[in-house]
Amino acid sequence: MDPDNQQLIKELAATHGAENIVVVLGATDAEALQVAAETVTLGDPSYMGPLAGVPLGLQVFHIFEDAVKEAVSPEVYEEEIGFLEMTLDGELVRTTMEAFRAGG
Repeated sequence: MDPDNQQLIKELAATHGAENIVVVLGATDAEALQVAAETVTLGDPSYMGPLAGVPLGLQVFHIFEDAVKEAVSPEVYEEEIGFLEMTLDGELVRTTMEAFRAGG
């Protein structure tokens, strides 16, 4: 996650409270997804951005997860995400996020 996005997320959490922020990720590479999820929950693991050592503890989901999919109009989801979900490894994304939230 680039430093500009880290700074924006840090400011939003400070302004609105971490309990009021949900991060929805779109990365499909398991390693990139893990790093982004860790960055917004435990702090930037690379110690290069504004969230280095800043554990915001934000809720984090992926756009392919059912919890997000169910919160979006089915027509909008299909139009904006449907093709990507069909062509990319959605199961890898879901298992990566489940493992992250389970602590591993």
